[in-house]
Amino acid sequence: MKEKIIALIEAALEVPAGTITEDTMIADVEQWDSLAHVMIIGELEEKLGIVIPLEEAVELTGVQDLLQQCSV
Repeated sequence: MKEKIIALIEAALEVPAGTITEDTMIADVEQWDSLAHVMIIGELEEKLGIVIPLEEAVELTGVQDLLQQCSV
Protein backbone atom coordinates (compact mmCIF):
# COMPACT_ATOMS: atom_id res chain seq x y z
CA MET A 1 0.00 0.00 0.00
CA LYS A 2 2.86 2.38 0.85
CA GLU A 3 4.25 1.99 -2.67
CA LYS A 4 0.82 2.72 -4.20
CA ILE A 5 0.49 5.90 -2.15
CA ILE A 6 3.97 7.11 -3.09
CA ALA A 7 3.31 6.31 -6.78
CA LEU A 8 0.03 8.22 -6.58
CA ILE A 9 1.83 11.24 -5.08
CA GLU A 10 4.47 11.14 -7.82
CA ALA A 11 1.79 10.94 -10.52
CA ALA A 12 -0.18 13.84 -9.01
CA LEU A 13 2.96 15.96 -8.79
CA GLU A 14 4.15 14.83 -12.23
CA VAL A 15 7.62 13.98 -10.94
CA PRO A 16 9.75 10.98 -12.01
CA ALA A 17 9.32 7.68 -10.20
CA GLY A 18 11.73 7.45 -7.29
CA THR A 19 11.59 11.19 -6.57
CA ILE A 20 9.28 10.81 -3.57
CA THR A 21 10.31 8.70 -0.56
CA GLU A 22 8.92 8.15 2.93
CA ASP A 23 11.27 10.90 4.15
CA THR A 24 10.18 13.54 1.61
CA MET A 25 8.84 16.71 3.16
CA ILE A 26 6.24 18.79 1.33
CA ALA A 27 8.56 21.82 1.45
CA ASP A 28 11.25 19.81 -0.38
CA VAL A 29 9.16 19.42 -3.55
CA GLU A 30 8.59 22.58 -5.58
CA GLN A 31 5.51 21.12 -7.29
CA TRP A 32 3.85 20.23 -3.96
CA ASP A 33 1.89 23.41 -3.37
CA SER A 34 -1.53 23.78 -1.74
CA LEU A 35 -3.41 22.91 -4.93
CA ALA A 36 -1.29 19.79 -5.48
CA HIS A 37 -1.89 18.84 -1.83
CA VAL A 38 -5.66 18.99 -2.34
CA MET A 39 -5.30 16.95 -5.54
CA ILE A 40 -3.26 14.28 -3.72
CA ILE A 41 -5.85 14.01 -0.94
CA GLY A 42 -8.60 13.74 -3.56
CA GLU A 43 -6.71 11.03 -5.47
CA LEU A 44 -6.19 9.04 -2.26
CA GLU A 45 -9.93 9.14 -1.64
CA GLU A 46 -10.93 8.36 -5.21
CA LYS A 47 -8.39 5.67 -6.11
CA LEU A 48 -7.64 4.03 -2.76
CA GLY A 49 -10.69 4.82 -0.65
CA ILE A 50 -8.57 6.60 1.96
CA VAL A 51 -10.38 9.49 3.62
CA ILE A 52 -8.36 12.19 5.36
CA PRO A 53 -10.44 14.92 7.04
CA LEU A 54 -9.57 18.43 5.84
CA GLU A 55 -8.54 19.62 9.30
CA GLU A 56 -6.00 16.77 9.44
CA ALA A 57 -4.89 17.17 5.82
CA VAL A 58 -3.75 20.74 6.41
CA GLU A 59 -1.53 19.58 9.29
CA LEU A 60 0.50 17.17 7.13
CA THR A 61 4.12 18.18 6.57
CA GLY A 62 5.52 15.23 4.64
CA VAL A 63 5.04 11.78 3.22
CA GLN A 64 5.57 10.15 6.62
CA ASP A 65 2.64 12.13 8.07
CA LEU A 66 0.51 11.20 5.07
CA LEU A 67 1.34 7.51 5.43
CA GLN A 68 0.44 7.65 9.12
CA GLN A 69 -2.92 9.19 8.29
CA CYS A 70 -3.47 6.38 5.80
CA SER A 71 -2.51 3.86 8.54
CA VAL A 72 0.18 2.24 6.39
